[in-house]
Amino acid sequence: MSAPKILQPFTFPRTGTVLRNRLVLAAMTNKQSAADGALSDAELEWLTARARGGFGIITTCAAHVSLDGQGWDGELGVYDDSLLPGLARLADALRSQGAVSLVQIFHGGVRAPSRLTGQQPFSASAFELTSKGFEVPRQATLEDIERTIAAFAAAARRSAEAGFDGVEIHGAHGYLITQFLGTISNTRSDEWGGSLANRARFLRLIVAATRQATPDGFLIGARISPEVAELGVELDDSLTVAKWLADDGVDFVHVSNWDSFKPPAKHPESEKMLTTWFREALGSDIPLIATGGVWTPAEADQVLAHGADLVGLGRAAIGNASWPRDATRPDWEPARPPYTPEHLRGEALGEKLIDYMRAWPKFVAGTRDT
Repeated sequence: MSAPKILQPFTFPRTGTVLRNRLVLAAMTNKQSAADGALSDAELEWLTARARGGFGIITTCAAHVSLDGQGWDGELGVYDDSLLPGLARLADALRSQGAVSLVQIFHGGVRAPSRLTGQQPFSASAFELTSKGFEVPRQATLEDIERTIAAFAAAARRSAEAGFDGVEIHGAHGYLITQFLGTISNTRSDEWGGSLANRARFLRLIVAATRQATPDGFLIGARISPEVAELGVELDDSLTVAKWLADDGVDFVHVSNWDSFKPPAKHPESEKMLTTWFREALGSDIPLIATGGVWTPAEADQVLAHGADLVGLGRAAIGNASWPRDATRPDWEPARPPYTPEHLRGEALGEKLIDYMRAWPKFVAGTRDT
């Protein structure tokens, strides 16, 4: 039996960066950083174990680029030079295990609660949602926008100085960049709202600023969501934004599918999976990462067949730190939840992360829903 295609090497065309395989550890919240955003030993081990397990790319959790952008407790920070020693320690550890490393840089926007930041959150516009704990944001001022673009660039510069291979700009999952892209969350009438070109201006200027702040061989990519109904992000707009990102020279586009084996919500009758929609929109030149719903090597190869160059693993990597190495064995199947706490400790999860996992339905054995 031939080895899965997902285990074949890949080279980024612009930088020449070589990956030992096509597997990406997707950015996942782990809540293990110190209160000031500094790297902890538990977070270091969580990520390094997956580099040791053979992943081609290791992506940090979403790391806030400014203090007013922090989204949750125990979040990694990349907002200040004082955090460089911990970031460098992580970059060195990942490199020593043969992985290419990315920092996912982000700002929570309306999802940066006042209990963490000490101030009312801001977003593209003031808007309301019915979700629990929602705080109505104020509309970002021009100074907010310019300052945040500069903060993304500074975070990318720090990531490069620390020794990471690149950054992934987080434009998915309803955070600040997504809030600018959506028609519900962005009702501005100035140059930052209205048309899709105006709504995408924030993301595109962040890409340009991070490129200017980092060395030529540094990877810069962006993660986007195909659809976010509650914010007014629609598939056709996301396809266009992806094409613009390619035009702007990103090294990859990362599509967060949630389920890579379903067609778009807008086209439920389509035989094309979400990844294929983005591959057709982008053409063949720009590397495409797809994440969502992949557990087995066969499923990963299916997503490659849909048009991805690289496949991100999220939940499957939590309980299977050595997924890439284990996938070399014929007929291997990953362990699936519910996981015992003992199993998760054996997969290098610290106690804070295990406690966080207990809130996920049917994920940790012994919790109420299992």
